[in-house]
Amino acid sequence: MDDTTPLTPPPLADVATVKAWFSPPLTSTADDALLTRLIQAESGFIRAWLGRDPSLATYTQTLDGTGNAVLPLPYYPVMDVMAVAVDGTPVPTQAADQPLAYGYAHDGLSLVLTGGVFPKGRRRVTVTWTAGYDPLPAILEQACVELVALRYRERDRVGLVSKAHGGETTSYLQKEMPDSLAAALAPYRRVAPL
Repeated sequence: MDDTTPLTPPPLADVATVKAWFSPPLTSTADDALLTRLIQAESGFIRAWLGRDPSLATYTQTLDGTGNAVLPLPYYPVMDVMAVAVDGTPVPTQAADQPLAYGYAHDGLSLVLTGGVFPKGRRRVTVTWTAGYDPLPAILEQACVELVALRYRERDRVGLVSKAHGGETTSYLQKEMPDSLAAALAPYRRVAPL
């Protein structure tokens, strides 16, 4: 699969937003480098959990043909499709005034081919398209902020499951992320298999 996306996608949050999330807000700059590293790590974790990059970018990939008229694209929402070729032969854009003529269109998730099929087989269809959110949905930034804050606080209790103090026991989260964040991010997970 050819992929012309940026090697380092932009972070999903920034240091100032993360520092403002704490109560009271963090005002020292002593941990800014640590917070920057955590933001990069948690942005990567969120992208991996989603199974895709939600940031706006342009992609060129050679995909496997499906053997039917619909070809799911691995990055979405699809904003624009600039070029499609099957086995090296360019496919025209579907003409608005000729809805039954041979050509492609997109529905936000997939390419749709009128008057033909994407032939089944490995690496048969080359597509250049733009996909992603601009701006990113606020929940993606908030999930990153909350995960960074969680990891920042966890550094003082790495490996602890619970701690007793003064007759009370405090238990610590042992999951990759809280259920509330997983539920909020679930609508953005990849829906089309590669």
